[in-house]
Amino acid sequence: MSLDVGMFTVGPVAENTFLVRAQDADRAIIVDPGDEPDRLLAAVDDLGVGLDAILLTHTHFDHVGAVAPVAKATGATVYCPKLEVAVLADIMRFVPWPGIGPFESYDADETVEGGEHLTLAGLEIEVTHTPGHSPGHVTYAIEDALFSGDVLFQGSVGRTDLPGGDWPTLARSIQQLLDAYPDETRVHPGHMGLTTLGRERATNPFLAELTRG
Repeated sequence: MSLDVGMFTVGPVAENTFLVRAQDADRAIIVDPGDEPDRLLAAVDDLGVGLDAILLTHTHFDHVGAVAPVAKATGATVYCPKLEVAVLADIMRFVPWPGIGPFESYDADETVEGGEHLTLAGLEIEVTHTPGHSPGHVTYAIEDALFSGDVLFQGSVGRTDLPGGDWPTLARSIQQLLDAYPDETRVHPGHMGLTTLGRERATNPFLAELTRG
């Protein structure tokens, strides 16, 4: 199976939302709909697909700001990290800076905590708990692609100075992904550009620090 992945960079902090389907399939999922719901819904319509699920890597505002409108418009089931359902249910309480939002909160339909195997829209999805940027953060593996949220970026890693962040924990999460998946695995991060595990293993200064450690 080959994946058809659309990337949409949305909102005030340039978050990456991904619309994912099997090639030519008529059902899809969306990962981390962070903002600009009208734009995301237009993309779903343009593709001519039904949206089966919304998968959340974590619940920082820039990754969940469009969850409620997209879910309500499509009927998609929302999968949220179990440790973070309270944040999704009261988004604005956890927005750290003024002038952001407002966003509509949402009560998660399903929860994930790592170790699950999901079959959605004809896709086989493995869920791994990857905390460190946030306590409940998960990464989704679909075919040869990782949807890493704010764990691993092109040349960087997720910040750990927000509530619940912890660098040693994040380092272990990144190492877990490096150990579990081959270098050619494509990484679709929550910010910045697409990359691969191998490229990051070879060039990411934060991963070099892990290797030295």
